[in-house]
Amino acid sequence: MTQPNIEAVKRYLLALQDDICAQLSAEDGQAPFVEDAWERPGGGGGRTRVLAGGAVFEQGGVNFSHVFGSTLPPSATAARPELAGRSFQAMGVSLVIHPNNPFVPTSHANVRFFIAEHPTEAPVWWFGGGFDLTPYYGFEEDCIAWHQTAKNACDPFGSEVYANYKRWCDDYFFLKHRNEPRGIGGLFFDDLNEWGFEKTFNFMQSVGNHYIQAYRPIVQKRKNLAFNAVQRDFQLYRRGRYVEFNLVYDRGTLFGLQSGGRTESILMSLPPLVKWRYDWHPTPNSAEARLYTDFLKPRDWLNLDGS
Repeated sequence: MTQPNIEAVKRYLLALQDDICAQLSAEDGQAPFVEDAWERPGGGGGRTRVLAGGAVFEQGGVNFSHVFGSTLPPSATAARPELAGRSFQAMGVSLVIHPNNPFVPTSHANVRFFIAEHPTEAPVWWFGGGFDLTPYYGFEEDCIAWHQTAKNACDPFGSEVYANYKRWCDDYFFLKHRNEPRGIGGLFFDDLNEWGFEKTFNFMQSVGNHYIQAYRPIVQKRKNLAFNAVQRDFQLYRRGRYVEFNLVYDRGTLFGLQSGGRTESILMSLPPLVKWRYDWHPTPNSAEARLYTDFLKPRDWLNLDGS
């Protein structure tokens, strides 16, 4: 198996952060990304870029990190006890974009590389990542376009790749305590190394590159739609689900906190404004209710007629 080229991965991830920030900043047209370079006391660091108070995006964060250490945290060895005691490096780009307009979905993407090393044993490495979409008001054509772009990212790597990682995304981004998905899914993969380094790295790049191709056209289509106070209020309520998932279930959040990462950068995914209500339910047959009945459930978005 080809040995991993860690520097090539790092160069790609830094370039990906640059490209996504440039495209989102151009789409917003008002607020630039502000960069915050940081160092981790235990080893490594990163550069966090945050856009706040924009014309289109209320807040967005695009984070690059490269951290390393002599001992893996519990979140990384819970399911892989054979890795306990190894040194590690973890690097990736992670982003969450929270729009102003309730008709523009929140989006998330992450691509990452991990390697655990031991002086007398072969390194253990893998790639992970994906992207997913969290609408507040659903549009079937947006969901179809999002998933078609996800499939385009996967198709060069095998006929079953999209279906497998689409299913994994549906399963992963699921709030068990609410018994509902976080959004309409996309792609999710982790612990991927069986293709060898070169092909797996190429796949990770394809996923990373297709995120902005999937998201920016949706933003362009919806960002100027008029909305009212009721729709804004529903957006803030639904953002609460996003917070719940990231703080309770998200692997990246847990790894970052347990490995001594920079808290501000780890929690940049949280929206600036959010609401919770006690046992609230939407009015039956309303646009808000249709989010639950028509969109927040696993669907084959590329085969809606069932043929």
